[in-house]
Amino acid sequence: MDGTLVDNTPFHYKAWQQLFKLKGLPELSNETYKAEISGIPIAETVRRYFGQADEATVQAISDEKKHFYQQAFLPYLKPIKGLENFLAKLKDAGVKMAVATSSDMEDVDFIFNAIPIRQYFDAVIIGSMVSEPKPSPQIFLKAAEELSTDPARCVVFEDSTAGLKAGNSAGMKVAGITTAHPAGVISKVASLVIDDYADLTPQQLAVLFE
Repeated sequence: MDGTLVDNTPFHYKAWQQLFKLKGLPELSNETYKAEISGIPIAETVRRYFGQADEATVQAISDEKKHFYQQAFLPYLKPIKGLENFLAKLKDAGVKMAVATSSDMEDVDFIFNAIPIRQYFDAVIIGSMVSEPKPSPQIFLKAAEELSTDPARCVVFEDSTAGLKAGNSAGMKVAGITTAHPAGVISKVASLVIDDYADLTPQQLAVLFE
C-alpha cells in the first residue's frame, strides 16, 4: 500500500524524523529509513529503537508517529498516477487482487477513505495477521491464500527493500515501483520496474509468466 498505491514514503520518513527528534534519538538519515524502517510495521520499529518499552508505551509512540504522518500527508493524499485506471482494467480482466501491508487497518482506512479504490480488492492483509514482518514472505503468502491462488501465479507490487525481498522469497513475480529507490536498484531484484501505472497493462503482467 505505502509507496505503491500512494506516494507517501517521504511523509513516513518525515514523521519518523519528527519522532526521533522528539524522543531525543540521533537524527534519522534517509538511507537508514529506507534500509531499516520502510516496509516494517510501526510497532516493530518502535521496539527496535526504543528498547524495553512495554506494550502500552509502544502503542503510544506508534500513535504519535501515525499522527505526525497523517497530519502531514492528508493534504497531498492522492493515488499514484494511473492507479485507478489500472486497477479497473485488472478487475475487468478478472484478476484477483489483495492489499498486503505492514500497516494496520486504521492506516488502510485512512487511504481508502480518501481514494475510492476499496472495491477493487478481494482481500486486505495487515501486519497483525502474520507473525513475521517483511522481508519474510509470510504476508504475501497469506494474501495468495486469501485469494485461493498459487503464489507462483501472483505478482507483487513493492517499493521497499524489505518488500521486494519478501516478494521474491514468496516465489512470486515482483514489480518494483520507483517511489523509494531508483530503477537501477530495483531492477536487480524485480521482474519489472515502473515509475507509475499510467502505461501499464494487464498484458504486460501476463508476459512475466511466459
